[in-house]
Amino acid sequence: MLGSAVLSVVVESLVKRYGKTPAVHGVSFEAVPGKLTTLLGPSGSGKTTVLRCIAGLESPDAGAVRIDDTEVTHTSPQQRGIGMVFQSYALFRHMTVRENIAFGLAVRKVSPAEQAARVDELLTLLGLGELAHRLPPQLSGGQRQRVAFARALAPRPRVLLLDEPFSALDARVRQELRDWTRRMHDELHVTSILVTHDQEEAMELSARVVVMNQGKIEQIGSPTEVYDHPATPFVASFVGAANVVERAGAGPGGASQREYVRPHEVRLSRHTPAQQDTDGDDLGGPGADPLASARVERIVRLGGSAKLTVRTADGQSMVVSLTSRELEELALAEGDRVTIDLRSTKIFVEDYSI
Repeated sequence: MLGSAVLSVVVESLVKRYGKTPAVHGVSFEAVPGKLTTLLGPSGSGKTTVLRCIAGLESPDAGAVRIDDTEVTHTSPQQRGIGMVFQSYALFRHMTVRENIAFGLAVRKVSPAEQAARVDELLTLLGLGELAHRLPPQLSGGQRQRVAFARALAPRPRVLLLDEPFSALDARVRQELRDWTRRMHDELHVTSILVTHDQEEAMELSARVVVMNQGKIEQIGSPTEVYDHPATPFVASFVGAANVVERAGAGPGGASQREYVRPHEVRLSRHTPAQQDTDGDDLGGPGADPLASARVERIVRLGGSAKLTVRTADGQSMVVSLTSRELEELALAEGDRVTIDLRSTKIFVEDYSI
């Protein structure tokens, strides 16, 4: 069997400080057994610190890490049964692909026959057979990262930790490797935790997403839950593109509010003559919604889709995503006036969401 037993990983009230600076404060979550859980957040959010505490490379100041109901907070990395894949590959340049994959097995005194069988198994699984006798400098970035995966998997780890494993690759190779990782994970079902700042990566690969910001958790949920139902303004703006619409005095008691709406959830229609005065300026009469009308400032075509930048009557800029067919049907050009219909908005009033 290529994978390991399906195990749980639980992080409880984790705290880590560097001097007086809290890098992680009160972080708690459970990784989905046999699935991939992603720690998603910007640089400095604490996600890598959490991963290093799980791996045993950092010692938390408070809290606990449990693997399969066993507390491992203060055990050595070697005792945790964890495999780790780094952004930098960390391959031995003087060793062949086969030797790199076998390294962890040799350290553990696995017999040569077992080493050979396990390495052959992984070379086949990860499509590296033809590269077995090459050195790392002779490999592409994507190939090196697959070797790093194979080396991490060789000792049959109980948990696989992935620290920004695709960020050093170009966009095309990154997408190919994400697809490959998803297929590999479907076969192995090893409990995995991925650290990334890439929202698309998190959405594509994860069973559960833990969104972090400034050392704390903002939201935990499935990719769909996090994208469609953001719990905080930070999640709404960080996970996927979103327009932030300001409405002064619209909230309870006259409090200002912010509406977050995805570009594809903005509907446009052309102004009718009744909506314009004789000079062609936007109308609407007293009390009209200043967000209801706008002018198209820019149109960028991207294959089968188009991205429009529009400016509302009160000066707010918004991005709108349309299909090429929708753009053709509207027959819009830069400078045209349009009517806006905001759908599926998420509203935050001061510090509260409704």
